[in-house]
Amino acid sequence: MANSVYKINKGVDKAVEFKGLKAQYIWYLGGGLVLALLLFAILYLVGVNSYFCIALVGGLTAFLFTHVYKLSNKYGEYGMMKKIASRGIPNVIKCNDRSVFKMY
Repeated sequence: MANSVYKINKGVDKAVEFKGLKAQYIWYLGGGLVLALLLFAILYLVGVNSYFCIALVGGLTAFLFTHVYKLSNKYGEYGMMKKIASRGIPNVIKCNDRSVFKMY
């Protein structure tokens, strides 16, 4: 019984990673690329110069790539979600009435 028939998946709890992007940042980049493609199509159909469309969308896409990779490297898998959630925590809780603490 030295060799088992079943293989053990050792990466079950690991985050999804694709070319350095971790977890939700893959979706952010994909959504941004779809929006850039739609922007290019709209500008092209409106009649804007095609070289201007390519330059504008190419610049925005380059900015998108750098920004998403920077966020992925800075915050990691869950860091940005934790930062956004921490904004919802109040600094002070005020209560000017004692009726909240009274038992009825």
